[in-house]
Amino acid sequence: MHTYKELYIGGEWVAPAGNGFIEVVSPASEEVIGQVPDGTTTDIDAAVAAARLAFDQGPWPHLNPVERAAVLGRFSAAIQARMQDFADLISSQNGSPKSWSIMGQVLSSTMVLDSYVGFAETYRWVDTRTSMMGGTTRVRRAPVGVVAAITPWNVPLFIAALKLGPALVAGCTVVLKPAPETPLDSFLLAEAAIEAGLPAGVLNIVPAGRESGEHLVRHPGIDKVSFTGSTAAGMKIGEICGAQLKRCTLELGGKSAAIVLDDVQFDDALMGELVMSGMMNNGQVCGAQSRILVPRSRYAEIVDQLGAAVAALVVGDPLDDATQVGPLVAERQRTRVEGYLEAGKAAGARVVTGGGRPADLPKGWYIEPTVFADVDNSMTIAQEEIFGPVLSVIPYDGEDQAVAIANDSEYGLCGSVWTADVHHGEQVAARVRTGVVAINSSTILDFNSPFGGFKKSGIGRELGPEGIDPFTEYQSIILPAG
Repeated sequence: MHTYKELYIGGEWVAPAGNGFIEVVSPASEEVIGQVPDGTTTDIDAAVAAARLAFDQGPWPHLNPVERAAVLGRFSAAIQARMQDFADLISSQNGSPKSWSIMGQVLSSTMVLDSYVGFAETYRWVDTRTSMMGGTTRVRRAPVGVVAAITPWNVPLFIAALKLGPALVAGCTVVLKPAPETPLDSFLLAEAAIEAGLPAGVLNIVPAGRESGEHLVRHPGIDKVSFTGSTAAGMKIGEICGAQLKRCTLELGGKSAAIVLDDVQFDDALMGELVMSGMMNNGQVCGAQSRILVPRSRYAEIVDQLGAAVAALVVGDPLDDATQVGPLVAERQRTRVEGYLEAGKAAGARVVTGGGRPADLPKGWYIEPTVFADVDNSMTIAQEEIFGPVLSVIPYDGEDQAVAIANDSEYGLCGSVWTADVHHGEQVAARVRTGVVAINSSTILDFNSPFGGFKKSGIGRELGPEGIDPFTEYQSIILPAG
């Protein structure tokens, strides 16, 4: 049982304003495994005040970026020192398989932070220009201010790193609100921040529910909101920020398509990559390739091969090394996914494998890894984000139709192309209207390159040097001529 009674605000552990608690329930055992304070609006006010003080009066925004990067590097090292603790704790909270958590949940997070340590030296913080009047202008990147970082439950530490890395190296201060389903690892994160010597108030962490989260977004002391989560919640946050002319970055949902070209030959390794592209983290990934587009001439062959590979996945306890697919994060999430399974069947899609709950796992919020065939792209299971281990295989006739189907979505986050001709695959990828397209790979992001989506998949980009941009404001200092 992991029990925390205080919040990390202003560089200290402080008693919460209220007496409410968030109970953390294991998705595998359905038992309570942790308890943390449920942050109130008063706690949010205190956290924003601490972040505001650290930004307005503290040294952090005025340090050289390389000096801030040195602290960020120590922060990353402190997380790495607790790597297994982080991985196991996250898996216990959200069901992420242990076999995936070390890399997908923890090492990826420190790799992001380390990338921003490097970008601190290479990012163009100041640009000197000759003005039209013959003088000189300094165009500098000033930190945007106090940031509200709101993270989801599926990859909580990693997405926190996506926001903390660029925000901290830019000189911002942060109030982090983790999801109520997965708040426990944020307390380990606070311990790492203390060990790294992060100045008081630069990072503040308040687990809380929806009401306190909205209070944080609306707070006049917040200069920018960085949110990752559902499109519906992102639209609400965007509306609030728009009314206040408050900066925001929104990384939202997806319904990504894997375009399988007719020249590809799947061996076990490549098929494993295709399966992983849709099933990683139990399918609870915004960039999951949940629509598999297959040429009609090879449809039966590839459906059979894909179905066999998915049927062979090991489903079970997320803390078991052999598990490849764990439980969904919450009972409500399983109920939601089951609704999509029934919708697919009712629409005429054929269940190739899966389609229900595993008979040998009566306890825990498990769903069988599922493959639907005979899917039309207009079906609900092909248009809406399921966020579970469910793949829909859609036939196409010709590459033009494949691209049209891939783009026939309100989302535009990720995609992939599977082919024997990588150069041609790149040409097809360039026609797909998504922020990221991978060739023959389940990799949906590159830490040195921007990540984000078109259309309803969000606004703005994270990762790469471009990830620093949203945490800065341009300031032009015009020097006198001569």
